Amino acid sequence: MTLPPPTFGSAGEHHLQQQLGTADRAARFYDQQVRPHLTTEMRDFIGRQAMVFLATADTHGECDASFRAGPPGFVHVLDAHTLAYPEFRGNGVMASAGNMIENPHLGMLFVDFTHHHVGLHVNGVAHLYHDSDLRLIHPGLPTDVAPGRDPEMWVHLTVEEAYIHCSKYIPHLEPAPRPAGRDAARPKDADYFTQPHAAHWPSLP
Repeated sequence: MTLPPPTFGSAGEHHLQQQLGTADRAARFYDQQVRPHLTTEMRDFIGRQAMVFLATADTHGECDASFRAGPPGFVHVLDAHTLAYPEFRGNGVMASAGNMIENPHLGMLFVDFTHHHVGLHVNGVAHLYHDSDLRLIHPGLPTDVAPGRDPEMWVHLTVEEAYIHCSKYIPHLEPAPRPAGRDAARPKDADYFTQPHAAHWPSLP
């Protein structure tokens, strides 16, 4: 039986599905798993998560992957079609936010490594807001997302698709307390991977 054409997925996906003979299987996945909005279960899941992985690209398609973390629920579900999360002071590079200005498409991957061992993909269109501007639109935003830290801006995402990430190969991790004091043996961030190439890496043949 041939299923009707899927309403999700890229042209590249569908091209490879036809070449590799997986079109019917993929169509069932689109029909059964992919949603154009956040279900109640998805919204509850996001509200429990303390981290998310981000995927962005600039107008040339140059990609960047990044990571955000905060108290559970720091990614705030505004409604079934909308998310928002705060951007705090960092290294000042603004790689992810800069890409969103050029290319507003944003991919988010939430992974539960400790309890349900599942992931959730949320893809959509991002828009950057100053804190005060987004609160005019959504006055119900939390006011103390991370104690002692004020958002430099918010990323507002209009959801286009959301779907489960297979739990089969998600590793199980045991939560551990964060060290109370600074670990003297731990290098400073600036000392990681920053030694001169000649001193650290052998020359390629």
